[in-house]
This record gives sequence, structure tokens and C-alpha cells, in this order.
Amino acid sequence: MNQPRNVIRYLNAAHVIDHMFMLIFPAAVLGMTQVFGLDYGAMIGLSLGGFIAFGACSLPAGWLGDHWSRRQMMLLFFFGIGASSIFTGLSSGAPMLVAGLTLMGVFAAIYHPVGTAMLVGYAQNRGREIGINGMWGNLGVAFSALVTGLLVANFGWRSAFIVPGVIAIALGLGFAWQVREEPNPVRPHTPLKGAAGQRISMVMVFTVLALATATGGVVFNATTMTYPKLFQERLHDVFASPQTLGVVVSLAYAFGAVAQLSIGRVLHRLSLKWPFVLLTLLQAPLLFALGYVDGWAVIVLGGALMFVVFGQVTVNDAMVANFVAPQWQSRVFALRYCLSFGASATAIPLISFVEPRHGFVGLYLILAAFAALTFLAALAFPCTPSEAAVGQIA
Repeated sequence: MNQPRNVIRYLNAAHVIDHMFMLIFPAAVLGMTQVFGLDYGAMIGLSLGGFIAFGACSLPAGWLGDHWSRRQMMLLFFFGIGASSIFTGLSSGAPMLVAGLTLMGVFAAIYHPVGTAMLVGYAQNRGREIGINGMWGNLGVAFSALVTGLLVANFGWRSAFIVPGVIAIALGLGFAWQVREEPNPVRPHTPLKGAAGQRISMVMVFTVLALATATGGVVFNATTMTYPKLFQERLHDVFASPQTLGVVVSLAYAFGAVAQLSIGRVLHRLSLKWPFVLLTLLQAPLLFALGYVDGWAVIVLGGALMFVVFGQVTVNDAMVANFVAPQWQSRVFALRYCLSFGASATAIPLISFVEPRHGFVGLYLILAAFAALTFLAALAFPCTPSEAAVGQIA
């Protein structure tokens, strides 16, 4: 059996699970408010612990991936997130629901620092594989709305957590059986220089990456969290049923999958700077427009926003893959995702505070300001040669 391809297949499946499970609750919450006796803002606030854990637990996960075993950490991911999702689905009150969502965040934190470093180690064409892997992660975002809507409508909100949990555990059993333990792959690392051959300031690179990661994390989480509610409000009674709403939201998310696949291929042939600048340039105007539009325009602009937001995620991962030596990648990915998901956790109180008072207009105007900061960071990023130009792929 081809170990690299087999590992990458399971990592792609894990990326689907990771993003899907973290967004089951925002999609299911529309059918849970009456059960728990809380309004939308209060219910969304219950997920804060899970998103804090999603960021904070990235650091120990990355360290364990480098010092213990990436395979064992991925097994812990599959079994842990599956069991905690089932636990969440069995919740009988708000405290148990909070505990379950927090545990889901703890185990979900494993994937990005460990799984992404594992993927980069096994990939031959890093830009392409990061793009494909990102596409699968985005499909997880899309599936969260689609699958949750179908399950809630037909079997109730508990099934939206329990059924995916069982599937995650089954995938963990397959991973344990088919992926053998072996040392982390080591590949040569060539430090990148500027397009003119000059030395690049690593302080500048990581300052830009840190700022883009933090501001981009807030935009990413706030938009993916609020799309189900935004679409429900702005599309009025056209898509009233949970199933139809789930399909429409999923279609908007699916544009992100197209972005990550196409941007991953582009990164092989272009400097990281130019896709970075273009993708971030478009975010603030789209967020501003989404604050005001109604009807079918919400779907069009919502899909376009997902394209540029998820495309930027692929660029940020490629920065780490290109600038960081393999033996440090789990820890640097851990720092990146700790910062990203830690910053994105602030989206939860932001939504809970702003949306009830100022609606989606006020919320999306604030997000547009965050996106403008990301664009300024992209302008400061150095221009580097493409992977193909420096011979970093097989």
C-alpha cells in the first residue's frame, strides 16, 4: 500500500471532520433555542469555550506531534472528537452542552498543527496538496450546514451530533488499521530569498503572518458562524425549511472549496504575495456589501466572500510550508492556528453583543474593518519566487 497517498487521504477526511464538527452547532442552533429556552445570541455564546480550546490546545498538540507521534495524535483526534460529539448530542441541559462543545474544541485543535505538518511532510507538490486539503476542509464547512439541516429536519438536533460522531470513530478505526507508525518524513528545506535574490526578513514575514492570521481568523469564524442566520433573515420565506436553507448555505461555502483548489495550484507558479494581496483586497468591500444586501444577492456575495476568505487560508498555510524547516513545522503551525483560532474565538462575544443591538449591518461593518487590516498586512509581505522557480517540488 502506498503510505504517502494513504496518509494524505485520511488527512483530507480528517480536515472535513474538523471543520464540519466545529460548525455543527451554529447550524443546529436554529432548531435548539426553544429546547434550551435561550435566544440566538445567548445560545451562540455557549460555544465560546469550544472555540477558545480550538486555539489554545493547538500549542500542546503541535508539541506532542513533534515529540511523541503524529500518528497517535491523529488517532486521538478521530476518537476524541467523535466521542465528544456524541456526548454533546446527548446533552440534557446547558452545562452539559457547554462541556460537550468545549471537548469538541479540545480534540478539534489537534488536526491543524499535526495534520497539516503531516501533510506537508508527505506531499510531493506542496502547493497543490495544501490546496486540495484545504478544499476538503472547506467541504467540511459546507457539509456542516447541509448535513446538519437534513438531520435536524428529519431526526432532531441530537442526531446532528451523534451520527457524525459515530462516523468519526469509524474513520479512526480505519486510520489505526491502515496507517503504520513511522518517523516523520524529512525533506530538504531551501530558505527562500526575495524575487531579486535579497535576504528576506523573517521578522517581517512572521509579523505579517501573525497579523493576517489574527484578523483573518475573526473574519473567518464570524462569517461561517453567522451565515445560517444571515441567510435565514435575508432570504425571508423563500428558503424557510432547514433542509433548503442548509443546501443554500452549503452552496455558498462550496465556493471556498473552489478557491482552495485553484489557489493551491496557482501558488506553485506565482509568488505568494500576489494571490495574498488580491484575496485580501476583495474582502472588505464584500463584507460591507453583505451588511446591506437582501434576497438573491446574499447568495452571490456570500459565495464570493467564501472564495476569498478560504483562498487566504491556503496562502497562509503555504507561508509556513515555504519558510519553516520541516522539524519545526508542527510547532509553527501550532502557533499559527493557536493565534488564528484564539483570535477567532473573539468572534463569539462579538456576535453575541453586536448582532442583537445593531444586526448584521453593524457586525459586518466591523468585520470589514478587520479585513482592511489584513489587506494592509498583505501589502507589506515580501515578494518571493514561486516554488517552481526554486525547485521545491518533485
